[in-house]
Amino acid sequence: MRYYLQTLGCPKNEVESEGMAQLLGAAGHVAAPEPDSADVLIVNTCGFIDPAREESVAALRELAAGKSPGQRLIAAGCLVELDGDGLRAAVPGVDAVLSTRRWREIVPVAEGDSPSPALRERGPGGEGVPRVASSSSAYLKIAEGCDGPCAFCLIPRIKGPYRSKPAPAILREARELAAQGVQEIVLIAQDTTAYGRDRGERNGLARLLETLTAEVPQVPWWRVMYAYPQRVTPRLIATMAALPPVCHYLDLPLQHAHPATLRRMNRPADVDRVRRVVRDLRAAMPDVALRTTFIVGYPGETEDEFRALLDFAREMRLDHVGAFSFWAQEETPAATLPDPVPFPVREERYHRLMQAQQAISRSRNEALVGQELAVLVEGQAEVKGDSTPLVVGRSYRDAPEIDGLVWVRGPAGPSPWITARITVATEYDLWGEAVASRCGRSGAS
Repeated sequence: MRYYLQTLGCPKNEVESEGMAQLLGAAGHVAAPEPDSADVLIVNTCGFIDPAREESVAALRELAAGKSPGQRLIAAGCLVELDGDGLRAAVPGVDAVLSTRRWREIVPVAEGDSPSPALRERGPGGEGVPRVASSSSAYLKIAEGCDGPCAFCLIPRIKGPYRSKPAPAILREARELAAQGVQEIVLIAQDTTAYGRDRGERNGLARLLETLTAEVPQVPWWRVMYAYPQRVTPRLIATMAALPPVCHYLDLPLQHAHPATLRRMNRPADVDRVRRVVRDLRAAMPDVALRTTFIVGYPGETEDEFRALLDFAREMRLDHVGAFSFWAQEETPAATLPDPVPFPVREERYHRLMQAQQAISRSRNEALVGQELAVLVEGQAEVKGDSTPLVVGRSYRDAPEIDGLVWVRGPAGPSPWITARITVATEYDLWGEAVASRCGRSGAS
């Protein structure tokens, strides 16, 4: 059987799609490059916000409209978890659905059989499912689910309660990735800093990093995403600073910076604690790169509250900021809040924030001009009218797919690493000249 698998949404969905592909491959099935050459069509959907839902429904409708006789269409993932019956009604061509908590049953569902009891009994953390790396960088999920009470989010309902994956299972997956030549492993979960808390552990993420870097030393980079600031402990900061393979990079999803807005979001509202965490991170790792996400136009957000967010962004001078204009999600408390912010105001605030952040990001990047950075090579490019080879990759400051790139003039060697002397900085990317090939480490040379 040949299958076509389309993935929508966040890196966590990509991890589950990789797991489905590995299970299908282990059962003897082969990936098809295009829908027309597949027997089974699979869409791993996203249901986080309305535009993502619309994109998922549109993708399913497009595949359903083009189905040939005998082809089957499977809807999997978050949107199925939210409303599988509604999805089937919206897309009549869907033959089967597979919720996010049951993606390990993809083989019998794809084959048209009933899931076996053995599959239903697999551990909630995904232990026992091998991973496949598609490039020099790979995601490794360390937990499932979320216990957060955020008023705007459906993830706890979609994914269920937080469940830390057992450390031996994580270690086994990390070793498999290392054996495939992966140079960077990105640890992800809805909240990586909550790792182990469901088992009564403290500083579980710090201990996990110590174990992984000691037991899988051939991986040069380990990156941590989705670290909630209220759980960034002194032990975690000290561990990140002390372990050379751990990238001096941290993603801190803040969402806002005004206490009143944060309380309406049902998020931690101690903004001064966030300031202390940022200060402590920079004290321990002066070269640390910090990323966050903000929501603008949340119900009740006044101009003063938005200005507090803008002032906070200018004060903190974070390296990377992603911003989103608020979208009300049905069945969330935020959808029923009074005082919605009109769409034109939301968009105007979004552009104001991003314009301010672009100046900050450019300034942070310009401080790197003249320095040498280890770059993980991701490909080569050509500049029209210029015969000089151009290598494209990422430094420790840039997470895959969401941050900037480093463009390096000079040939790429057999090594996946190259050292670049930075010559030009823009808002998002860096440009440099090749110095040498080498194995990467967290910071500048």
